[in-house]
Amino acid sequence: MLTTYLQGLMLSAAMILPLGPQNVFVMNQGIRRQYHLMIASLCALSDIALICAGIFGGSALLSRSPMLLTLVTWGGVAFLLWYGWGAFRAAFSQHLEQVAALEMQQSRWRIVVTMLAVTWLNPHVYLDTFVVLGSLGGQLMEEMRLWFALGAASASILWFFALALLAAWLAPWLQTQMAQRVINLLVGVVMWGIALQLAWH
Repeated sequence: MLTTYLQGLMLSAAMILPLGPQNVFVMNQGIRRQYHLMIASLCALSDIALICAGIFGGSALLSRSPMLLTLVTWGGVAFLLWYGWGAFRAAFSQHLEQVAALEMQQSRWRIVVTMLAVTWLNPHVYLDTFVVLGSLGGQLMEEMRLWFALGAASASILWFFALALLAAWLAPWLQTQMAQRVINLLVGVVMWGIALQLAWH
């Protein structure tokens, strides 16, 4: 049981750690100290739902429906291009303080909706949770499958809360104008890079 749990934990961690839309969004909310723990909780819950769906049957559904995978992919490409464009605009804005002030005035529900879009419109999430974790976890015996899912879910919980808390702790150093421009530029490059990679494949 422990071996299966650790296998799920390590495999999930390996897929979560690379910089992606979810991590970028959680990091930015942590830097702003704006509902960052709530966002970390919702990201973890979304991941847990996707992990369980993938391991307990969703993987087969996605593999049998190429049209569904295509729709998810192109929806994700469009969203990532839009999100990246917003980051580039902020990075090169002459009025960065006004941009930051407007972002801080966003309502809780708008932030939640953006988080849901970042998570559920990201094709990489489905590839990681349904294809990779689902394919491996789905081959295990029923009892072991549960421990594998718990390990994978634990990695999501630990990572998102650690990222949100670390970003909030580093906020005084990351809220300077230069740091914000660099962060937004990096976010834009990552978002467009992922979008182009998805479109190419």
